[in-house]
Amino acid sequence: MQKFKVQEQSEYKEDIALMTLSPSEDHEALLPIPTKWDFVLVCDDHKLFSEKDDKKRKFLEELHKKGFITKMITDKKLFYGVHAPSGIFRKYQWLLNDPDNQSDNVCSQQQDEECGVSPTTRIRIVSFILQNIRIHTKEKLQDLIKQNVFETAFPLHERENLGRFLKLNWARWRDIFYKQPIEEIRMYFGEKVALYFAWLGWYTCILFPAALPGIALLLYGLVNYSSGQVSKEICAANTTIMCPLCDQKCPFWALSDTCIYSKVTHLLDNEMTVLFAIFMALWATVFLELWKRQRADVVSVWKLYWWDEEEESLTMELISNPDHLPRQYQHSYFRSTIVLIFALLMIFVLIGIAHALVVYRVVVTVIFTQSKSQFFRERATTMAVLTGAILHYLTILIMSKVNKRVALYLCDLEKPRTFSDRENNFTVKYFTFQFFTHFSSLIYVAFFLGRINGRPGNYVRVAGKWRLEECHPSGCLTDLFIQLAVIMTLKQTLNNFGEYILPWISYKCKQMSVKPKSNARVHMEESAQDPCKEEWLWNYQLNEVNVFSLFDEFMEMMIQYSFTTIFVAAFPLAPFLAFLNNLVEIRLDAIKMVRLQRRMVPVKAKDIGIWLQVLEGIGILAVIGNGLVIAITSDFIPMQVYKYEYSPCLIENQKGIDCLTGYINQSLSVFNVQNFENPEEMVEFKDSKGQEITHCRYRDYRNSDDYSYTVQFWHIFASRLAFLILFEHVALCIKFIAAWYVPDVPRSVKNLHLREKHKRLLEKLRQMDDSTDV
Repeated sequence: MQKFKVQEQSEYKEDIALMTLSPSEDHEALLPIPTKWDFVLVCDDHKLFSEKDDKKRKFLEELHKKGFITKMITDKKLFYGVHAPSGIFRKYQWLLNDPDNQSDNVCSQQQDEECGVSPTTRIRIVSFILQNIRIHTKEKLQDLIKQNVFETAFPLHERENLGRFLKLNWARWRDIFYKQPIEEIRMYFGEKVALYFAWLGWYTCILFPAALPGIALLLYGLVNYSSGQVSKEICAANTTIMCPLCDQKCPFWALSDTCIYSKVTHLLDNEMTVLFAIFMALWATVFLELWKRQRADVVSVWKLYWWDEEEESLTMELISNPDHLPRQYQHSYFRSTIVLIFALLMIFVLIGIAHALVVYRVVVTVIFTQSKSQFFRERATTMAVLTGAILHYLTILIMSKVNKRVALYLCDLEKPRTFSDRENNFTVKYFTFQFFTHFSSLIYVAFFLGRINGRPGNYVRVAGKWRLEECHPSGCLTDLFIQLAVIMTLKQTLNNFGEYILPWISYKCKQMSVKPKSNARVHMEESAQDPCKEEWLWNYQLNEVNVFSLFDEFMEMMIQYSFTTIFVAAFPLAPFLAFLNNLVEIRLDAIKMVRLQRRMVPVKAKDIGIWLQVLEGIGILAVIGNGLVIAITSDFIPMQVYKYEYSPCLIENQKGIDCLTGYINQSLSVFNVQNFENPEEMVEFKDSKGQEITHCRYRDYRNSDDYSYTVQFWHIFASRLAFLILFEHVALCIKFIAAWYVPDVPRSVKNLHLREKHKRLLEKLRQMDDSTDV
């Protein structure tokens, strides 16, 4: 093979621009210039014989040794088109028994030898070879990009055929309610992207039947908005004096002040909530099982049901380097221990941030209650919860970037064998960190807020000064509802806004800044002579795609799925909001991938990978989370205990009345105001009529003399525990029965593969019989 030499700058550029190098042994014969290019490399016009220029030439030399053809186009940057030899793809077909021999593959008449290789396979193989070529300094393409030898490398979008079809039939807002062309997406972006959109579309469709019961639950609450016995008693309790919500100069207040909030709580916390939580646990299982069936059907059509990822990886390695030796499986207990320790430390940090948010709400509550504005004083608790939720969202934005870097660092410590192993390890770590980032504060609000703060006269205090916050006077479920509503709404709206607007602005700015050196007329003449220039420049102006582009989309949906299932008992509108968001998300991602971003390197896959295990884990957490919300956060259990143990309905002559009559009075304990820790710092113990206040009420089940727990407290505690165990066992049993009842693979798919196996074995048997007869 002719060695690539550059003697002077003009000869060097002329050789590259005209026909680069011939990959054949007969270097006198020049191959025809290809009409299509697999990849484009972009770099600055470095000084001749500089270190960067030398590395660039060495990289191009390695390409030519493998038979690649390159073409250079000069603008403000240097563009190198890369075209792979057909022999590479014949090796791929031979080693994998022609996996791409499908009817949808279109071949050029001038390139009959490449027939049977889909464009996505071409791009995937070429990308793998480009990423694994080493120059004399043992550096790969990614190393050269970090050193600014090359700026970037990308495959080209198609402006006709599939590219045009997807623009007109998928990547448009007007198609928001139309079915996605999954087959065309696969042929253009590869199986991994197609499976993402197939899963997202299926998830969105099945969210609709989950959204309807959530809306029905709220409508049921609205119908009984003012007729609930508990709300009636709270609204009429204008003589029930409640203990102050803070220490210094905080007023006593009437229970009737929380009338509206109690009605809002009844929208969420009513008799239908338990049924809705069980339904969502069953829904999560059915969703996964039906998706497994859908996925099996899809990959069977794509001829990938028996596809082996490890065999594919080894094939690519051997095509790139025939001397390649596979990396052996290994496991280090020492590295695993170090990674586990660092992961636990990171989780403790995230939990510490959640504690910091708790302290923030405590301090802000004090500040608002001592405000000169009556508006803020009356709404101190609500303002603290709202601002705390916004601050929580900001910490999510910041810690998401930190979590990603830490997860990558831990993956590097583990030294995974393959890219797939690295991706799986990274996914587990990053999702775990993101889960604690998003839900640590919510877990505190749901299960600890108002339960570890002590009682009047003996409050638990932060730094010995500020007492821990209490639940909202109308109930703990209201606080959790506000947190979920704020975080989920902000996350979905702002994320979608940022995902679309920022890439659009970046693309428009590049279009305005990247202009050809020549004037428009000359540029049109050049484009007519060489259409590659305009095509390459347009692709270069698009936003860059990184390895996390599809990963980030999956992660966003997993967090949304967690919000939709784990605390759905406290936020029944979550499925409906997720459904609306996903209708927009599908078209937003489509527009971004087709119109605003460079083309992704296609990746072959037969399922959504480790994300399926993540979904199954979330499904189990959903059962536990909703059981805890109903048993601990909700007032459902205390109401049922009162109804069947202490209500007036149990008295024979008390018939025809609501069984919750007297529940509010029974759920409030009595406190002697003289037993406050610092009674001199309290306001004057007089009500609005000037009468002296000697006792106040607070939410708990304690005796009025020694403040010990009453018998009713232990009845409720035992009932909460019994309900939690019963709910989770029933829900998990239903979940497992549903998983068993709905097969993962449809019967038609199993029978299809059974017939194919039988046919293949029968043909082999006949071949053996024919050879024996001969």
